[in-house]
Amino acid sequence: MIVLGITGGVGSGKSKVLYDLKENYNAYIVEADKLAHELMLPGKTIYNQVVKVFGDEILSDGPASNIDRKKLGDIVFNDREKLSLLDSISHPLVKENIVNQIKIAKEEGNIKLFVIEAALLIQDGYSEICDEIWYIWVEKEERIKRLMASRGYTREKCISMMKSQADDEYYKKYANFTINNQFDYTNSSNQLKARLNKLLDSGIMS
Repeated sequence: MIVLGITGGVGSGKSKVLYDLKENYNAYIVEADKLAHELMLPGKTIYNQVVKVFGDEILSDGPASNIDRKKLGDIVFNDREKLSLLDSISHPLVKENIVNQIKIAKEEGNIKLFVIEAALLIQDGYSEICDEIWYIWVEKEERIKRLMASRGYTREKCISMMKSQADDEYYKKYANFTINNQFDYTNSSNQLKARLNKLLDSGIMS
């Protein structure tokens, strides 16, 4: 089984690559952000610790109810220290959950390609559990154009989000492979196929 990490900046089209991996290569996909949301449900690991730290005022309807993500967001996104505190709670627990999933997948032996997608894949040390890390690259102006069209963001919001993320050089330095996702689906799909074939030839996926 190969454990593949996928990362890239906002608007780079990571979801398109994940779709390709799942539909055409039967990959098992774990998206770190979605997993974090699941672990924030009542009774789950992140939920318990976040409520303990930030208090019942972040809950939607009193004790044991769901975390109101808007209330929590209003607290942390206006305070860098509190955002770092939230990250220090959620990121290790998400990673621990993923490590356990990998362990189970290896024991059961029915998954050939295990894919982890996370914006902070490199920063959170996933290189220690991934066989390869792929960086999905798209030129900044094209990313802005896509975000404005697909999510209705203003140009200013797009730029602000990008400034909070690492630059291209950082990703390329630590990634094993870069997919140029600037053009159409066929172009990026061909790059992906060629790289996976290389991994197959090396025996890493056998």
